[in-house]
Amino acid sequence: MSGWWPRKVRRFIRYVTGRVGDAERAGLREWLSTDQMRLFLSMPRADQRHSLDVTSALAAAGHMDRELLLAGLLHDCGKGPMVGLWHRVAWSLGELLGEPVLRICGRLPGFPAAFERIAHHAERSAVLALAAGCSSRTAGLIRHQAAPMDPVHGEALRRADETH
Repeated sequence: MSGWWPRKVRRFIRYVTGRVGDAERAGLREWLSTDQMRLFLSMPRADQRHSLDVTSALAAAGHMDRELLLAGLLHDCGKGPMVGLWHRVAWSLGELLGEPVLRICGRLPGFPAAFERIAHHAERSAVLALAAGCSSRTAGLIRHQAAPMDPVHGEALRRADETH
């Protein structure tokens, strides 16, 4: 738990301050299909930044597998704009402190739907990635991001996501 708070505070700050530059978007256009780019751009700005950070971490660790990098880029696309900052904070606190936090926050307006979206975002993200032309392998990496089936690439995605 000692590393949990600093990691979550960094993620909170990045969520609030994160930006995606024009050069980064232009770079994505060079290797994403039109549908994949549209899916990336449909994500909230903070999720775009997070996904770029995850993908950069994968590449920095020597993972140049295109399907893994696509999984890193699109792994949170299923959350969508309805999952805001305070939904994420409450969800994270619920993961740390347990069910009572989720139960109490789940009574607030908008929280039940957002919690449902967070809980099932991996499956939804995988479906959206397939619809955008990603491979079934990429979708599988996304679908199993929390409990990887692939001990190398899936675990690399999980670690990069957790640290960014």
